[in-house]
Amino acid sequence: MYQQYFGLTEAPFSIAVNPRYLFMSARHRDALAHLLYGVGSGGGFILLTGEVGTGKTTLNRCLLEQLPPNTDIAIVLNPALSAIELLATVCDEFEIDYPNGTDSLKIFTDALHQFLLRNHQSDRRTVLMIDEAQHLGFEVLEQIRLLTNLETDEKKLLQIILTGQPELASMLARPELRQLNQRITARFDLTPLDEHETRTYVRHRLQVAGLSGGQEIFNGAALRQIYRLSGGVPRVINLLCDRAMMGAYGRDLAIVSPNLVVEAARETFGAQAASATLSGTPGFSRPIVLGALLGMLMIALVTATALWVGRDEGHEQDGSARASAVDSSNSQTFTESQKSTVTAEGSVASVDSWILDREQADLALWSLWSGQPLEGRLCDQAPDAGLQCASSDADTWNAVITNNRPVVLSIRQSNGFAGNALLVSVSDSVALLRAGQSVCRVPLASLAMYWRGGFGYLWKSPQGWVGPLSEGDQGSVVTQIVAGFSRLDGLPPPPLDVFTPALTGRVRQFQQSVGLEVDGVIGVRTLQALNDALGVSRTLAMPSEMISSADEVPLCL
Repeated sequence: MYQQYFGLTEAPFSIAVNPRYLFMSARHRDALAHLLYGVGSGGGFILLTGEVGTGKTTLNRCLLEQLPPNTDIAIVLNPALSAIELLATVCDEFEIDYPNGTDSLKIFTDALHQFLLRNHQSDRRTVLMIDEAQHLGFEVLEQIRLLTNLETDEKKLLQIILTGQPELASMLARPELRQLNQRITARFDLTPLDEHETRTYVRHRLQVAGLSGGQEIFNGAALRQIYRLSGGVPRVINLLCDRAMMGAYGRDLAIVSPNLVVEAARETFGAQAASATLSGTPGFSRPIVLGALLGMLMIALVTATALWVGRDEGHEQDGSARASAVDSSNSQTFTESQKSTVTAEGSVASVDSWILDREQADLALWSLWSGQPLEGRLCDQAPDAGLQCASSDADTWNAVITNNRPVVLSIRQSNGFAGNALLVSVSDSVALLRAGQSVCRVPLASLAMYWRGGFGYLWKSPQGWVGPLSEGDQGSVVTQIVAGFSRLDGLPPPPLDVFTPALTGRVRQFQQSVGLEVDGVIGVRTLQALNDALGVSRTLAMPSEMISSADEVPLCL
């Protein structure tokens, strides 16, 4: 009703599970990685617990989308069953035939075992997912445990995912269920969102519902109140936001205020429950304290940033002064007889040593990335080493520094002939150039007089990379990229070779965090940024293997 009033295309805070509104917080990504790892670990139990409304069902939906195509899955949504009823339900889900009217555990178990063996021979995975598993009785849980006894010499034939509220973990910790508890290969407790994630979650859902850029519906104080009243539980956030927006619509208000949020809480949870929350129960007081500490941290960060910017500006001025001094020194002091490589501080490298022809430049660039000999053309051999040739026509140092990789610069020599220079590193407005087997230094301001614009470089790519990847693509390149993000998140890589919606969401979050265009597509810039984050690329940092101190590096010019 209110969505047209706020300029939205649909209601943004429905409690129905809608994959379009999937919001993957850091803990949701961790949970998904644990689930995928468990599925690929070769059988046994996976345990996912969390309070009501924290997103367990949404996470399971995401998991189902990311399972390999060769997976058969049975989902039990109503676990309040006897052992026989549960086995019958599992057989029905897998479309396994059994005699009508049978009530024999052996008949059901044998039929299921034969199905699992056939799947194993056909190289298919078999997964059983049981939701609301805290309602399972001890007898049923024991029967479920016995299902994991169906195995070959190499692995279990059935993977079982148990999803439930926190009391499920407590129940499995009881002595009589220790055998089942010991077979859990991956477990994760899904906790609520923190205050920052709550803000992001609300804005994310509004944007998916069509909120125009720059428009604000909940002010900062209202969002803080939502977090305080919801405790970061997504379902409760949805209920509060929906009711608060309805209140704003009824009062013809464009912005939801904190008072409207409090009123929405009273109408949604009842006056007594809302008052108890507002009075400062232990469960909600801690996030407020953390929020205050976060505010103090942000103030400190802003101050430090201002100081750092000032420092950089000072460096730039110092660099320009140094450039002028070097240019003056070059014109007044450096004679032809002095243009040779020496080792004392302030010495000058041989002019010929840093000006390279095309073959020398390619060989020097290749040597930075590979210990193998270069045979033939650089760009022909690069893919065999997991590298890609790339070039840019940019003519500013900003583009070179943003690229953050050693580059070959096209230069114009003082005699008018073309040449090349290999830029190895940039530090404090000073460039390091490759000169023979060592390096020499020159201020960027001086080198700019020789640079004709444009540069070429190498970057590390996944094996088999041929171009940008987006949702729906599949193959080994996707597997390598997923492994990279898993490493970045400190998690084991899942057995995934399909570009899923969840991966799109992770890519978007990463792109936003590194200042790239947020499109969810894995292109060259995104892969390069991922390599930088993982520390697997050559960068423009000081090459410590070549020099011990920048002050000991001879001048190039």
